[in-house]
Order: sequence, then C-alpha cells, then structure tokens
Amino acid sequence: MKSAGIYIHIPFCAIKCMYCDFYSIADREESIPRFVNALISEIQRCQIDTTEWKIDTIFIGGGTPSLLEAKQIESILEALAAKYDLSSVKEFTIEANPGEAPKERLRDFRSFGINRISMGVQSLEPKLLKFLTRIHSVEQVFETFENARAVGFENVNCDLIYAIPGQSWEIWERDLNRIIELEPNHISAYTLTLEKGTDLFTLVKNKKVTMPKDGQTGEWFLKTHEMMKMNGYASYEISNFSRSGMECEHNLHYWRIHPYLAFGPSAHGFDGTNRWNNSRSLDQYLQQIESDSSPVSMKETLSEKDRLNELIGFGLRMNEGINLKRIPEKYQNEFNNNFIIAENKWEGCFIKKDESISLTPTGMAYSDGIGIDLMLD
Repeated sequence: MKSAGIYIHIPFCAIKCMYCDFYSIADREESIPRFVNALISEIQRCQIDTTEWKIDTIFIGGGTPSLLEAKQIESILEALAAKYDLSSVKEFTIEANPGEAPKERLRDFRSFGINRISMGVQSLEPKLLKFLTRIHSVEQVFETFENARAVGFENVNCDLIYAIPGQSWEIWERDLNRIIELEPNHISAYTLTLEKGTDLFTLVKNKKVTMPKDGQTGEWFLKTHEMMKMNGYASYEISNFSRSGMECEHNLHYWRIHPYLAFGPSAHGFDGTNRWNNSRSLDQYLQQIESDSSPVSMKETLSEKDRLNELIGFGLRMNEGINLKRIPEKYQNEFNNNFIIAENKWEGCFIKKDESISLTPTGMAYSDGIGIDLMLD
C-alpha cells in the first residue's frame, strides 16, 4: 500500500494579503454554499484509483478554511468518508487565521476528527502585520492559540515570516521567542519571497519597497535554524521545525513524492505518475463542475527522469536528504558525476551517508542552486 494524502483548497479570504501567491479571493462569502456543493460533487465524481493507497493525512488549506461554518466543513468530510477509506488517517489539519476561527467553531472542527491546527501568525509586530495586510491583532494570535488548546487540539503549528522589509533581527528574535514560549508542536518559519502577480511584487518593481539583501536573509536563515535547535525544535525541512515526532506528515507526502488527491480551485494532485492542477479561478471551477466538466486545467505525465529530478529537488529540502536507494541504476553514474562536481563547487554543504545525501544548514541556504547542479539533463 502507498502512503497517501488528501488536500482540499478553500479559496475564500476576508482580505487578499499583499505577498500571497496561493489562489484566494476576498469579498466572495456569498459563493461559499455554492462552492461547497461543487466541491462535494468533485469528490463524488473523482475517478482516480486509490485501492492501493493508504490515505493517512488530510489537509484543508487556503485561503482561510476557518471562514467556513462548521456544518459546511462537516458536509465536505462526509463526502470524503463516503468515497474513501479514512480509517488510517492519523493527521488531519485545517488552516486557521487568528481572529477568524471562533472558539465554538474550533470545538466543532475538533469533534469532526480534525486534530491539527495550522495558524497563520506571520508576525507579532503590529506595523509589520499592517505592512503584510494581515487583519488580525497580536492579541488575537494568543487568543486563538489558547482557544485551540482549550478545545482539545494537541497539535498546533504556527506559521511565521521573516526577512520582511522594515523588520530588524531584534524584532524577529523577539517574535520567535514569544511563539516558542507558547510551546506549539510545530513552527514553520518562511523567508518572505517575491512572487509574480502579488501586490508586493508590484511595489518592489516600482521601487516603493526594498527587499532585504540576500546576504542578510542567508544570515538570518542560519541564525533562525540555530535558535530553533537550541529551543528543542528540530529542523526537518528547510523552513519547518517540530518537536520530536510532530513533523507535518502531510507535507512529507509532497516532499517524498507520495501520491495525494486534490480538490478545489487551483488544487494540485499527484497519482504517482501524473501531476495535475485545477482551474485557478473560482468562477471557472464552479462552471466546470456544474456543467459536469472536469475542473483540471493542466495534466502532465512524469517521465522516470522527471520523478528522479523531483526526488533530488525535494530531497535536498529535507534533513533526511535524497534517498539514494530510489535512484534507478541506469542513472546512478550520471548522478554520481553531478555530485562530485557539486561537492567541489559547494564545499562544506553536503552530508554524505551510505543511503542518503543531505545538506548542512549552510547548504540549505543554497539548496536551489545546489539542486540545479545535481539534477539530470
């Protein structure tokens, strides 16, 4: 049986954040009931053969899934349970923004079997929250966290962003320490990145905002990893840290090239051979589902070499590294030659073991460039 997951994309947000490249839309709450019906139809009509899959994770992301009423989430879960064997699900995550996940709704989510909350904290500095167009307050971060614990969530993640224009190391260090004091089970710490099509990209292009220099970002990356390690949060992926045994199993499916189903607009799926993604438009998605058409806008079949290059790229993101046993024999010479060249070019960046190649913290800071050098032509 192949370990596998399910991803559901909820595109609704109270406001579209200026840096966010995930598909989301604001001021469309009136479309939520229609969307839920379409999503249920998509689940019911899915033809992907999962008989050899062991579905053990579900992740409801967005957007802001916690904007949906509990009964709407429940109806989606009922559709999943009617279609798939969910008896092996051990990790069930829903994303929630501070101030947009009332305590009673969190309690209902927990009663449905959802056992992990991922909170979009991003910052504890009011001026930076305003810059990022986040609408929650610092107080709401602590309130939502406490409510999640109070209703029984024993697995809570906090998302944070650093290397934000106007953010000093002292502010970032203070925020990180305040979150660590809450003792979440998992912390995701991402550097702010420029994504085409976002308001942030336009502001930088028009020279109204200046991003931190790469040298500063790299320095903060290493210092952040050291801080996390000192406080008992092991790095297991380039931007993800957890207490022992609390790694995000769903994201590990992505990075280990496991299969996963995907439902909702812009959702990406993988069946072990084919990758696909749905329309990146709520209106188009609704029209396609309601006219009995497929919402898939792109599908590609991965060659053996494509899968190997993904194994290399994703493997370098994780502490466990590239699993050398998964490299087909006919590609081993080419990979070994690439590795010898890269090892000389990126001195001190690799950890070589019998069955894996991984990166040191310094290597992690250059993982994109290293990955390109290791991939096969």
